[in-house]
Amino acid sequence: MEKADLIETKLTGTNLSDAVLTDADLSSADLKGANLSSADLSGADLRETDLTGADLSGAILIDVNLTGADLTDAKLEGADLSGADL
Repeated sequence: MEKADLIETKLTGTNLSDAVLTDADLSSADLKGANLSSADLSGADLRETDLTGADLSGAILIDVNLTGADLTDAKLEGADLSGADL
């Protein structure tokens, strides 16, 4: 799903492990408790996204925009945040 338009989408608790969401626009999306482990989100727009309790372990988050994102209790072990805008 490269360059997917998922602005303001409600994906609470969704299993997106190993998903390829490169350059996707997930700004203002609700990803509370979502499983994004080992997902490739390179270049994605995650501004203002709610990632509370999300599992991002092992995710590829290279060059993502996380400005204003809520990462409370998110699991980030082994995630690659190279070049990410926090």
